[in-house]
Amino acid sequence: MSRETLIDLLYLFSATTFVLALKGLGSPKHARKGNMLAAFGMLVAIVSTFFKYVDGHKLYHVPLMLLGMFIGLIVAVPVARFVKMTAMPQLVAIFNGVGGGAASLVSITEFVHIKSTHPATYVTLEVLLGVLIGTVSFSGSAIAFAKLQELMTGRPITYPGQQVINGIVGLASVVIIVTILVTASEPLLWVLLALAFVLGVIFVLPIGGADVPVLISLLNAFTGLAVAASGFTLGSNLLIVAGTLVGASGILLTRLMSKAMGRSLANVLFSAFGSNVTASGATDRADGRSVRSGTPEDIAILLGFASRVVFVPGYGLAVSQGQHVLRELAEVLEEKGIEVYYGIHPVAGRMPGHMNVLLAEANVPYEQLVEMDEANSELQTADVCLVVGANDTVNPAATDDKTSPIYGMPIIHADLAENVVFLKRSMRPGFAGIENELLYNPKTTLVFGDAKDTLTKMVAAVKAN
Repeated sequence: MSRETLIDLLYLFSATTFVLALKGLGSPKHARKGNMLAAFGMLVAIVSTFFKYVDGHKLYHVPLMLLGMFIGLIVAVPVARFVKMTAMPQLVAIFNGVGGGAASLVSITEFVHIKSTHPATYVTLEVLLGVLIGTVSFSGSAIAFAKLQELMTGRPITYPGQQVINGIVGLASVVIIVTILVTASEPLLWVLLALAFVLGVIFVLPIGGADVPVLISLLNAFTGLAVAASGFTLGSNLLIVAGTLVGASGILLTRLMSKAMGRSLANVLFSAFGSNVTASGATDRADGRSVRSGTPEDIAILLGFASRVVFVPGYGLAVSQGQHVLRELAEVLEEKGIEVYYGIHPVAGRMPGHMNVLLAEANVPYEQLVEMDEANSELQTADVCLVVGANDTVNPAATDDKTSPIYGMPIIHADLAENVVFLKRSMRPGFAGIENELLYNPKTTLVFGDAKDTLTKMVAAVKAN
């Protein structure tokens, strides 16, 4: 067997691991194994590449490649190892952006390398698409990172004529690509690079914080497509397969996330959702209704008399780092013979699967993580629904108020439980900026304060009862 044949077989093995990894990532129970399988497949592909001949010669600049890999290693490992769960979405965003930027640099280098050989038009087009898509992913992911890291406002940033300007920049990029295909002009390549960078920025600015899960998924798809374009440019079947898998899965996930929010992708990207806050944040309403508040000790008594308890986590749980205490509360209740499970909304948190990862970190059994539809079918028999840091994902306005901006969004129907308990820092509304009628429901009790501190007091009170 020749060296080239062996390397091609190893590439095929790596591509197969990527497909199997995606299947594993479809389930919280197998996600960790799927991730490790993909990492192993990529390791095999990288090592194999160092033994591959290019045009009959070994790879050039191997020391520089090894230096780049070493720098990436010493940066990425500590960052990924010690990142807080609240910062996981922005870590994903910036890593994704780096991938898009790398694909763009590969395409730029290849254009400079091949332009004097007068390549076929489709080859140049592949290179230019890699530059455009990769750079949009890079700059867009950088803005998403800044929003999530609160380096800038998480609210939508809009200005008059925004969509027109976006359209002009996008159209100009297409015109530049066509011109480069005709003239092979290198200076225009740098103009395209600049336009693509600007397009990524202005594309992301009007998207608010709660829509970032969809945005991250879409930018991830962009990066995959840029990598696939690089694969065509370099003649690498493995990059084509890997990039296409990432692009296709990212697009599919984007559609699923949009559906879970009850909105079209166009609405997510262009509506500046969450820019208008209409909630008063008051505990008393003009119609005479008011919220009912309680103490952790009151809720502990309520939980002690329950037979089934549902936990509904949201981003507030991640902010307080209360997932370990929540799991401890579940274990204490189970010791008393109380059934416990977790209702997981698809867009709870700030990235797809954020709550699943958060609870998995706390060693919550996978069997207790119940998806939204199944959770809703069980809530009618629940004695207590404990909402920890969620808001819009349990807001009845999504089904009851046709004038509401979240109308049509599937929610977890916490109101079906016999008793509802909200753990909230304040009466501040969720990202949609609207009142949550569930807070004023007679069966709802609010406990104000940091979720972790409140849960800790609940655990102590339940143990004492």
